[in-house]
Amino acid sequence: MTNTWFITGASAGIGRELVRQALEAGENVTAIARNTAGLSNSGRLLAISADVTDEAAVRDAVAQTVARFGRIDYVANNAGYGLVGAVEEATDAKARAIFDTNVFGVLNVLRATLPVLREQRSGRILQGSSFLGQTAAPGVGFVSATKYAVEGLSDALALETAPLGIKVTLIQPGVTATSFFTNLDAPASTLDDYDQTVRAPQPAVAAAPVERVVAAIREVAVSENPPRRLALGTAFGEAMRTALTDRLADLDTWAKTTSSVDA
Repeated sequence: MTNTWFITGASAGIGRELVRQALEAGENVTAIARNTAGLSNSGRLLAISADVTDEAAVRDAVAQTVARFGRIDYVANNAGYGLVGAVEEATDAKARAIFDTNVFGVLNVLRATLPVLREQRSGRILQGSSFLGQTAAPGVGFVSATKYAVEGLSDALALETAPLGIKVTLIQPGVTATSFFTNLDAPASTLDDYDQTVRAPQPAVAAAPVERVVAAIREVAVSENPPRRLALGTAFGEAMRTALTDRLADLDTWAKTTSSVDA
């Protein structure tokens, strides 16, 4: 049986490389992107132009996939983008727009694909998160906010679908050699008070080759016992470890106050 991938955000970056490696491995692929230029349809590739914020379009893409390939084995919920700037600087429209794609777009894909996976009693869901799903930094609050949301709903989803044979893994890459960080949205205006934090120079970080990132994702996808979370990149794994350690330290420091409210 040939495996079938359903990949969003397939026009560039990690999504595009997932498409390439899956096809190279002889697997079937449905590639979803707003712009499918360069993703020509073939026997094993079904390229569909759709925006994940359009629920009807996503459902139609799933229907086309099942009609073409008969099943879905891997859902790579990869579509998303970044918004940089101080939390206060983002307009309501920009804040809602990034949630529409990064969170509600993810939900649209889940609602469309889960009926297929439930009927099969099998499937793997690879949720596109980031190291920013466990930590945050000045200027990327909205990226972290959307990824934190995806992480929370994915933790619940994993428990809900485990008895149905469906496994969920959050993919947490660090900086990767893609166009993601060169195609960021930004506020129309900025506030000088945040220059010392949001616009302070940041140390250069080597970007991981996208081919290696995707190879690691594929390794986890076929694993019999995949992790709930897959950190990709040593420095970013350490950043998440620091953030988690700080949270544990707060719990320990304030444990007496925590227990003081018990009945």
